[in-house]
Amino acid sequence: MQTAEILTLVLMAVGVLGIVVPVLPGLLIVVLAVLVWVLAEQSTLGWVVLGVAAVVYLAGLVLQWAVPGQRLRRAGVPTSTLVIAVVCAIVLGVLVPVVGLFLGFPLGIFLISLLRTRDRRKAWHATGHALRAVGLNILIELAAAFVIIAVFVLAAFVLTPS
Repeated sequence: MQTAEILTLVLMAVGVLGIVVPVLPGLLIVVLAVLVWVLAEQSTLGWVVLGVAAVVYLAGLVLQWAVPGQRLRRAGVPTSTLVIAVVCAIVLGVLVPVVGLFLGFPLGIFLISLLRTRDRRKAWHATGHALRAVGLNILIELAAAFVIIAVFVLAAFVLTPS
């Protein structure tokens, strides 16, 4: 195993961690890791792998935007509520490192929904939908990352002669 492959795998692990703990742009880091390998490898196979990674990345972005967003619209959670919840998550993330980020988003959804509807049950319902959408978003991003990683592993360790 060469240095480029090791560096690529380490960057991919950081990317996956960035997906699970949404502080880093995880999926983008996974694609950039492939780029690092391609620049070191300088082969046609490497450029094909980068092309596949870019297509999977774009498909992941489209699915992240379309699928959870559609579910939230059907559940009646407006985009403005989500934006305010993200701001709450960032503010609490700064005030209470690590934990605040995870508490701020659902708390923001709940409070904004409560102000908008004046009904605790509806606010909890909106919060539940938003949290499921975030979970689905993470699963979509993880699936895209694992497809990219699998294509890289296949190309770097199976198809490339040692």
